[in-house]
Amino acid sequence: MAQRKSQIKERQRIGVKEPSNYYVVMHNDDITTMDFVIMILKQIFFYDDNTAVEIMLQVHNADKAIVGTYTYDIAQSKAQKATAMARKENFPLLLTVEPEK
Repeated sequence: MAQRKSQIKERQRIGVKEPSNYYVVMHNDDITTMDFVIMILKQIFFYDDNTAVEIMLQVHNADKAIVGTYTYDIAQSKAQKATAMARKENFPLLLTVEPEK
């Protein structure tokens, strides 16, 4: 009896994992103005006026605050864009990207 090849293919289950999240952390300094920080929070992180003021005060009082949680690429992009805007205005504003805990 002749053997036939089976047309059935086995399907493998591939585990899809959600991407990890990262915090964008803004650090306080003595030179960057509060108005500039509020502008960054509104233009880059899309906060409304009241929320931007609350976060700015958090940064000011606690020396740093989480300003957003994103996937790695978006967190890096936002931090770099804010840093570039700060450097253009000669402010030493520091934003870091840290893994979500």
